[in-house]
Amino acid sequence: MDFAPDTTTREITRRVRDFVTDEVLPAEPVLAEQLAATPDGWSFRPVVRHLQATARERGLWNLFLPPGGPVGARGGGLTNLQYAPVAELTGYSPKLAPVAMNCAAPDTGNMELLAHFATPEQRERWLDPLLEGAERSAFCMTEPAVASSDATNIATRIVRDGDEYVITGRKWFATGAMNPDCGLLIAMGKTDTGAARHRQQSMVLVPRDTPGVTVVRGLTVLGYDDRDHGGHAEIVFDDVRVPAANLLGGEGEGFAMAQARLGPGRIHHCMRALGIAERAMDLVRERATERVAFGAPLADQGVVREWLAVSRIETESLRLLVLKTAWLMDTVGNKAAMTEIQAIKIAVPRAVGQILDRAVQVFGAAGVSGDHPLAELFAGVRTLRLADGPDEVHLASLGRAELRRRAPFLTRPAPAHPSPEGDLT
Repeated sequence: MDFAPDTTTREITRRVRDFVTDEVLPAEPVLAEQLAATPDGWSFRPVVRHLQATARERGLWNLFLPPGGPVGARGGGLTNLQYAPVAELTGYSPKLAPVAMNCAAPDTGNMELLAHFATPEQRERWLDPLLEGAERSAFCMTEPAVASSDATNIATRIVRDGDEYVITGRKWFATGAMNPDCGLLIAMGKTDTGAARHRQQSMVLVPRDTPGVTVVRGLTVLGYDDRDHGGHAEIVFDDVRVPAANLLGGEGEGFAMAQARLGPGRIHHCMRALGIAERAMDLVRERATERVAFGAPLADQGVVREWLAVSRIETESLRLLVLKTAWLMDTVGNKAAMTEIQAIKIAVPRAVGQILDRAVQVFGAAGVSGDHPLAELFAGVRTLRLADGPDEVHLASLGRAELRRRAPFLTRPAPAHPSPEGDLT
């Protein structure tokens, strides 16, 4: 078993680390200033566009897309295993690094959907601008009126009417949809309520400026509006008509496509979350060394050392599981790796949330203020326990898989040994 990354991984992570260190981290206070100067806007601020241009010049663009496929040379050409440490590095600055490299959700998942299921005409119209970073997109699945943890509950209707589909429903937490550059909404709804439970749903490509589409409001996450990324929108579809050619895939394939989209999305979230954990620990080390209480630095307190030790153990353990999951996705496919995908989706946000909670405790009141990034990082990581399926859904599925697992030592037939004479068994 060789734990050393290959040559490609070592080279690309070196380049990404240099980009994050030299360009992204110094840009964080610039972004804060630009956000404060334009509090009502949802567009990318100038610093983001500058970073995107720099990332493209350095060849750090669309790295999340695996080699080959419809995107050709415009993809990053990395496997999941090679991309894992790259995504972790971008998680160190989650507000800037992923979007600077065109590797931010939800566009990543939407690009993968279009790459795998769109027609050539659909790819030319919608995928190409996303690959170039010229437009943004939103994925409209979650609904406020139903328990969307069960995607078969979705109430939005998509009805065929001649050469058009008519969409009626209400969605929310459509990430990125507040950004005026968001030109595409991928809407999921039911086309056939009489079909089998997982064959009722379909997806359609809806231009954001289509009549009947109303962006009602931007939503907050624990008080944060994610304005720098384009927010999370509540959207009403009121008899929205799009050409039948805007159907993505086939009728009844929406649920399966959603699962295909969410698999890579889940591991990307977990990869970035490990970078968040590393940043939290860096902040704790700095704070604990400089801050004095009861006549000594906080670093001399046994409980602080214990917190750092536990955080390191959790991060290293989960990194190995994430890397194993990425390797399985590359070698046996996403479906065969689903158990591991579910495991990291449960374990990583929980652990990183605890790491951030300990960091807040070390920082005291400053940890829950806006003067340091910990509170906002915690809000984002806490959301991951809901996004792409809540913990409880994944735990139930993982538990069922575990019950089906066969124990090799217990399922072999017992040897036929004669009982000793007088043995009452």
